[in-house]
Amino acid sequence: MRLTTRGRYAVAAMLDLALHGQEHAVALTDVAQRQEISASYLAQLLTRLRRRGLVASQRGPGGGYRLAKSSEDISVADVIGAVDESVDSTRRGCKANCQSSQRCLACGLWEGLNRRIYGFLGNTSLAQVLSESEVAEVAKRQDRHFVQHHVTHGQSGESLSGRAQS
Repeated sequence: MRLTTRGRYAVAAMLDLALHGQEHAVALTDVAQRQEISASYLAQLLTRLRRRGLVASQRGPGGGYRLAKSSEDISVADVIGAVDESVDSTRRGCKANCQSSQRCLACGLWEGLNRRIYGFLGNTSLAQVLSESEVAEVAKRQDRHFVQHHVTHGQSGESLSGRAQS
């Protein structure tokens, strides 16, 4: 399956918002830092996600982003589609012209695989991903690193209020 960083980063950002944006909007820079994504690139992804109605933005002090729907109502396929990513196991798509202007022998196989992958992602919500124990461990590690980074760089405890500090 060919899924570029755009799709992977969008899913990571949405999972981060689902974890940290339940009580307040989450600053773009906080998501970028926890997920190790360039803030400018993340801003582009969040703009696409906002246009598709998956995230809401809030301006001003305490502003940032949060999910526009519950994590149970957002599928991984929704996120990938919102950033114009496609799921294609062949990297080029099996089209009518893949072999001398004709379909190749394996086109049906690859198209079926793509449908199954998309079906799996379409039936997997952000909440389901977050319920995995391994994901919870990664989130704890990211939160510890985030808090440690802020303490090391002299930011006050007030700037971390409302954030997970486990």
